[in-house]
Amino acid sequence: MIIKTDNELEILREGGKRLAFVMFELIKKVEIGVSTIELDKFVYDLIKKHDGEPAFLNYKPEKKSKPYPASVCVSINEDIVHCVPTKKRIINDGDIVSLDLGMKYKGLITDMAYTVGVGKTDEVAKKLIKTTEMALLSGIKEARIGNCVGDIGFAVEKIIKENGFSVFEELVGHGVGKKLHEEPFVPNFGKKGSGEKLIERMVLAIEPMAGEGQGRIISGDDGFTYKTKDGKRSAHFEHTIVITKNEPEILTKI
Repeated sequence: MIIKTDNELEILREGGKRLAFVMFELIKKVEIGVSTIELDKFVYDLIKKHDGEPAFLNYKPEKKSKPYPASVCVSINEDIVHCVPTKKRIINDGDIVSLDLGMKYKGLITDMAYTVGVGKTDEVAKKLIKTTEMALLSGIKEARIGNCVGDIGFAVEKIIKENGFSVFEELVGHGVGKKLHEEPFVPNFGKKGSGEKLIERMVLAIEPMAGEGQGRIISGDDGFTYKTKDGKRSAHFEHTIVITKNEPEILTKI
């Protein structure tokens, strides 16, 4: 794990504010009839305007044969995460749209995700979105000195399952800052007191992903997307946080 210095934390705070602004503006662009590639172009231009670099663009994850070709992941309904924007993918009435976005500012990275319902979403979709956001906030509360990664996962899993939804156990949060993915990994399930100890100045991207179905995943045709195996819908929320002597500090708060 990489503990951040005072100077690095100040850069991450400013970068997080700028990323949150980009996300806030992006959410307003999510409308019926818009293609996901339009959202990608909007994000790229706005990040550059705010002196940043898209952290996802040309990032090559482990075990992938090619770099990610876009600035944002736009995952709709059964697409859980990492879906590549295209001209053909059009947002429709009732869709659940998950936006995952990272930004490098002065060499350091913050990461966040937000899910919105478009048009006339049904009650289950609304509950799924609300539950996933609640799970994120519950997990963040456990990000304290002396707690463990398992405390975060336990809190996230509890909210999701109590509300009748499932956790995708293969998809996890992570450390972030100097790289997009750093140690430790932060699963969305776990046991209290298990896993790595949380210490001051640790920066984490906590990101619950919840689904309507059984919580099993498959890979999409683009080589990046993870989808629900049963075709059920999903939602995704994420914040970059720093562990402090007191309350955890959200760096990407909208």
